[in-house]
Amino acid sequence: MITSQQMKAARALLGINQRQLAKFAGLSLPTIQRMEASDGQVRGVVDTLVKVIGALESQGVELIGENAPSTGSGRGVRLRENMDGETFGKTNSALFDQVGSKITEG
Repeated sequence: MITSQQMKAARALLGINQRQLAKFAGLSLPTIQRMEASDGQVRGVVDTLVKVIGALESQGVELIGENAPSTGSGRGVRLRENMDGETFGKTNSALFDQVGSKITEG
């Protein structure tokens, strides 16, 4: 449903801390801390996961599942993986075009 990395990234995009997320989700701070301390997929009571996802989405975050297209608009980030499920090393930055020249504002 959600990974600990997604939770952390969503909080970072929103500019909120764990305590604020706990408040939005109606959960305790230790619950959020345990969830974010998970390695990969967050395990827990389904109702708790639904509360966290609902809280993040109500604040404007779109959580994108693996191999799912984004249905929203606006800025965001997505972790790219190769065919083996490993994250890519160095990738092209949005700040550089195909030949590596820095994009200049016009």
